[in-house]
Amino acid sequence: MSDRCYQPTLAGLRAFAAVAEKQHFGSAASALGVSQSTLSQALTALETGLQMQLVERSTRRVFLTTEGRQLLPYAQAVVEAAARFTAAAAGVSDPLHGSIRLGLIPTVAPYVLPTVLAGLTERLPALSLRVIEDQTERLLTALREGRLDAALIALPATTSGITEVPIYEEDFVLALPPGHPLSGKRRVPAATLAHLPLLLLDEGHCLRDQALDVCRKAGVRPEVANTRAASLATAVQCVTGGLGVTLIPQTAVAVEAARSRLGLAQFAAPRPGRRIGLVFRSSSGREGPYRRLAGIIGELISHDQQVRLISLSD
Repeated sequence: MSDRCYQPTLAGLRAFAAVAEKQHFGSAASALGVSQSTLSQALTALETGLQMQLVERSTRRVFLTTEGRQLLPYAQAVVEAAARFTAAAAGVSDPLHGSIRLGLIPTVAPYVLPTVLAGLTERLPALSLRVIEDQTERLLTALREGRLDAALIALPATTSGITEVPIYEEDFVLALPPGHPLSGKRRVPAATLAHLPLLLLDEGHCLRDQALDVCRKAGVRPEVANTRAASLATAVQCVTGGLGVTLIPQTAVAVEAARSRLGLAQFAAPRPGRRIGLVFRSSSGREGPYRRLAGIIGELISHDQQVRLISLSD
């Protein structure tokens, strides 16, 4: 009678199942990648713990006992379950084979998501994305609190505990009312913003701060328009209606210019712009997969947009 408190080891059950399948100790040991003595010890320990003989050994063949035949299906089920567990754990440890909650800022999401989502479906078919669009500070808060896994934002993040992976750089383009004298110009000095009614996004949008930073670096105080917009699309419509000018990122140009009679001008070198990257918690332990994701996103965007891809080895 076996001791009911005995707990068989996985090694013992694997040895038993392999010997039953191969009916040869040497072949079973090779299949498991262990020595024959290790296999024999594991099987003997199993039989001792159960207080019954599972395998009848002879010089020529290996036979299962009556007890062995009865218990073999249960041992095989445990071994197969352990294999499935290991495979599932490998998938869970790689976020690119599971679900990722990805945040994006409003001045990035509408312009790169179609390309990114289509490309990721092809490149990473096992990845399931949940997209959350929000302003930078709220995305970073959600990231720190574990409600997001990663976010695509303008760098730097300037917050502790966050790892940044730069992906691409893009220029700012000056958006103008239709027929504006500067429309079509390619070398407009940033200092010109001192003489134009600059339309800004609402507080909290990083593009608002970036536009003001362009003016600060140019050494000018802009003439801020009375109108403020909650989204870049609204800002562009206001510009088209003659309420002011604004800065739009290069990735937004094709979309916004296609749905309005927008005038556009390029700034003189060095052209102002911004750096976009993927951020995630440094404590996540997933830097490798997230760097790979950032690289793929960069490749997808660079194919369709005029951006400067940043080497992820930097």
